[in-house]
Amino acid sequence: MATKKYLELQDYSDADLASELESTEAQYQKLKFDHAIKGLDNPLVLREVRRDIARLNTEMRRRELAKMDAEKIAGRSKIRARRRRGK
Repeated sequence: MATKKYLELQDYSDADLASELESTEAQYQKLKFDHAIKGLDNPLVLREVRRDIARLNTEMRRRELAKMDAEKIAGRSKIRARRRRGK
């Protein structure tokens, strides 16, 4: 089941996603600093913000992959196969 935040992110434009990511990362840095200095009332907020950043990055990457043509996707698959063989 998709989360409410994920469904909300699908409606954003690329520019909105980038600005949202920037502001969320700034908010996370501020929260981390505040937590280190005086502590937060609810430290689980850090986890939620980190997950929001991951959601934003995932949506941006999903869109990036959707824009790729078949040739680039095929090349990407070769790279992934080579990485798997190396392990």
